[in-house]
Parts: sequence; C-alpha cells; structure tokens
Amino acid sequence: MTGIGPVEPGADTRVRKAPPPRPRGRLARYCERHRRTLLASAAALVVLAGGGYLYASRPQPRPAPAPPYPSQAVDLVYGAPATGSPGATSGAYSFTVLLSVRSGPPVTVTRLTQPYDGLSVTSSPAAPFQTKSHSTRKIIVTLRVTECEKAPRNPGLPFLDVTLRNARAIEAHSFILGARYAQDLSRALQVACSNDSR
Repeated sequence: MTGIGPVEPGADTRVRKAPPPRPRGRLARYCERHRRTLLASAAALVVLAGGGYLYASRPQPRPAPAPPYPSQAVDLVYGAPATGSPGATSGAYSFTVLLSVRSGPPVTVTRLTQPYDGLSVTSSPAAPFQTKSHSTRKIIVTLRVTECEKAPRNPGLPFLDVTLRNARAIEAHSFILGARYAQDLSRALQVACSNDSR
C-alpha cells in the first residue's frame, strides 16, 4: 500500500481573513482612531464614579455632644462674711461665695443681682468675669442697704440672681445660698437698719 499523506493546500486555497469593515460616519471613524484614549477615559470615569460612591457612602462621624448649659455646670456656694473687704462700711454687708465650674467650656458671669429693692449689690471681681472649667473662683459680694424700708428684716431663703454665659447659652439663674447665709444677712440688715424708726 502506498502511503498517502495529508492533503496539502494548493495555490490560492488558503482562507484569507477579510479586513474588518471600515466604520461608517465621522463619529465611528473618530472612535476607531482614538480607541485607546477613549477606553482609558472610560476606565478613569468608572474609577472616579466608584470613588465618589465610596466617599458618599462612608460612615459619618458622630457630632460632638453639646456642652452643658451654664447653670448645669456651675456651683455657687456661700463662704463666710468677709472682714476688711473693700467697701465694707456701715450699712454694707460683704461675704464670699465660691463659684465652681465642674465641666464644659469656661463660664462667664455677666451679671450679679439680688431680689430686694432696698439693697444694691457689687462684686469683686466686677462682672463680667470668666471662670475656667474644673476650677473655682472666690468672689466677694457686697450688699449695701439703700433703703431700710424696702430691705427685708428677716429674709427666709435669700438668693442671688446670676446671669451665666458659656459656648452653649446665656442663662439667668437664682442660687439659694442656704440657712447660714440667711442668718448672716438677717443679722447684718438688723445692724444696718437698727436706727431706723420703722
């Protein structure tokens, strides 16, 4: 038997690949010419869109808690009668109070008053003054009798009106200084008004 090998192609029998059809229209020709640039631009847009989505959907940080209202962060405590304080003359009663700021931002005392028409009030340091957080400030308050007829003879629960300001709010708050303050104030008013004909 004679060996027959594989059939070999003859001339012009190989299949030729036809060139791809040329795009029609201006836009198609432009896209064909700049295919790499357009693909790179499309990839960049996809990356940017993905990054924008990730940025927009990231977890938001929690806002910092608001500082406390000034009246919630401050203590005002009666100290004792002040002897030899400036302005402590006849008809005046000076005493110390301790103002403590427990937490939050610094607190400014913008005004210090009392409720009785027959008395005026001054303080050292004079308002406005500021007290830092986690600190205590000693204040000397002087009550001066202006009219004995309008001054209380036996105040039961006398208080001081203090206007406080911090980064959150401005508040007017009344502080009751306790029974010891009431007794000391009552004695001082009796001495100041003892010569009154009332």
